[in-house]
Amino acid sequence: MAMVKKMSKSKGNVLDPIDLIDGIELEALVEKRTSNMMNPKDAAKIEKQTRKEFPEGIPAYGTDALRFTFTSLASTGRDINFDLKRVEGYRNFCNKIWNASRFVLMNCVDGDSNAKPIDQVANPDVWELPEKWIMSRLNSSIKDIHQHFAQYRLDMVSQDIYEFIWNEYCDWYVELAKASLNDDSVTDTRKAQIRYVLLHVLETALRFTHPIMPYLTEQIWQTIAPLLGRKNTDSIVVADYPQTDDSQISEQTEADMAWLQELIASVRNIRGEMKLGNAVRLPVLLQNVSQDEEARLSRIKNQFKALAKVESLEIVKEGDDVPLSSSSMVGQLRVLVPMKGLIDPTAELARLSKAHEKIQKQADGIARKLGNEGFVSKAPAEVVDAEKAKLAELEGS
Repeated sequence: MAMVKKMSKSKGNVLDPIDLIDGIELEALVEKRTSNMMNPKDAAKIEKQTRKEFPEGIPAYGTDALRFTFTSLASTGRDINFDLKRVEGYRNFCNKIWNASRFVLMNCVDGDSNAKPIDQVANPDVWELPEKWIMSRLNSSIKDIHQHFAQYRLDMVSQDIYEFIWNEYCDWYVELAKASLNDDSVTDTRKAQIRYVLLHVLETALRFTHPIMPYLTEQIWQTIAPLLGRKNTDSIVVADYPQTDDSQISEQTEADMAWLQELIASVRNIRGEMKLGNAVRLPVLLQNVSQDEEARLSRIKNQFKALAKVESLEIVKEGDDVPLSSSSMVGQLRVLVPMKGLIDPTAELARLSKAHEKIQKQADGIARKLGNEGFVSKAPAEVVDAEKAKLAELEGS
């Protein structure tokens, strides 16, 4: 177990929260840490440590990032393993919220600051999978947040907020909404509802994040709330804290979306492995599709093609002849991307040959090591077992 080093003035490792919020230059930090010491003889050592640890001083992280960091560290243990990298990460989270809000406003307000058509009430009849999913996840997250507040698990509250806003709202729903808003075949009525959902979910997320990030959420909420027709927008402080609407939570919708995410990830993996640019739209074949998956595919087909940048999608039966393809598995389903016209066969063979040579060289080296009686007899058993496992993995590549 790693030892936790306590902050102490005599050790010269104290961090002033104000310096984390506003930032501090190196010389000022050195002066603060080495002045009024109980043991002045340690000043030189502390100065050296400080200059090594903070060669450029401490940057400004902001109040909300620091508050969120300490909330995320508020676990049931007594000791906090404080790391500035976490503060930096939550400052990036603040930036993520700000940038997502800018995107939403750009799509909901035109250049003359006039609101684009936005429905101010929910109309689930025109919702598709992305809207149903994000509303389900929103209400599931609100339920989790209430539960963790009741248990005084502020670290879990911050995790609920982070996962929902960054991973689900920003990384998935915003991207799906962007594809639909830029699609001329999508009706104006549906686009107005997409704008409503974008705003509604963001506004709700700002309200449940406000106790931890009061400044950022207040500033954004003042702009977002009037677009949804809210009458009292004096302050987010007096706005109602979000409550769960169980009718919006759907296990099937969340399962459909999880499957869609796996399909998209499989195509992206193939794209990355074969070094195909993001601008290239890919033909995709799906093999060994069950009846349930075929029904599910009908519900997510448009979103899959848009987000995975798929040119064509075809279901093929097991045993059917398929062209030379790169493949990936999603459960029992095989995702195939035909390579004809996408790669240079000669260059690809050269790449595979080079990769094979590298793996073979690594395997030969481990085999020689395991064939050395001196190594096998003297090395700890767990080291020998690890080398054997590594060799087995390389031989199976």
